[in-house]
Amino acid sequence: MSETDSRMVVAPRILAIVNQKGGVGKTTTAVNLATAMAACQKRVLVVDLDPQGNASTGFGVPRKARDADSYAVLIGEASIAEAAIQTEVPGLEVVPASPNLSGAEIELVTMEHREFRLREALVRHAAGSPYDYILIDCPPSLGLLTLNALVASDAVLVPLQCEFYALEGLSQLIRTVERVRKSLNPDLEIQGVVLTMFDRRNNLSEQVAADVRGHFGDVVYRTVIPRNVRVSEAPSYGKPVIVYDMACSGARAYLDLAREVLRRERALAEAA
Repeated sequence: MSETDSRMVVAPRILAIVNQKGGVGKTTTAVNLATAMAACQKRVLVVDLDPQGNASTGFGVPRKARDADSYAVLIGEASIAEAAIQTEVPGLEVVPASPNLSGAEIELVTMEHREFRLREALVRHAAGSPYDYILIDCPPSLGLLTLNALVASDAVLVPLQCEFYALEGLSQLIRTVERVRKSLNPDLEIQGVVLTMFDRRNNLSEQVAADVRGHFGDVVYRTVIPRNVRVSEAPSYGKPVIVYDMACSGARAYLDLAREVLRRERALAEAA
């Protein structure tokens, strides 16, 4: 068996990018972390599971190209391979989302194995998967779409905005992860918490960072994502910030985060 063949049989690691609060940098993190991981020579798939489809837009996928989307995957009308679209970033594909996904919460209620629909689709795809990592961009809620992501994933990555109520929201999410681990996915773990929209000129950002690190310790990544106008501009051009402006502080931060995530992944693999 060649080196390429041996790599193909290794199941990809699946990470859900989750926070039930909106506006915390979740989709921005999914898009730019995936791009940074691809820049580190990893083969990456992003599954856009948010009906707003912002991750798909962030990769420049036009609305008319989203006929086979994550909704079709969930209801069994398309496979992962049929829905995946190559982005302009080498080694990075995306399963896009469309507004059709907004009805999935209702339709899934009556389906068999409703919490396992995404997991089953990914398992069917895993045998011939070309990916090292699959990142799932979740909607800002803890409904059936996010539940599907948690059941399908090996681990959770939580973007956390440096704001006053950050810890309160994180505690609720961790309780949800614990419930999923007990009843649906015993192997689910928290890969890490990343602090986003960090402003060193703001005492509140420093205080929130200290509080989160004091409460959760090494679960929190050392890398923080700063407030950066180039990160905010990039989606309007359909580009990850690393493609839009690789020299900006936001792009450098996501590259640092990717390296830290991959180091943590290697440590977990070695400890297994």
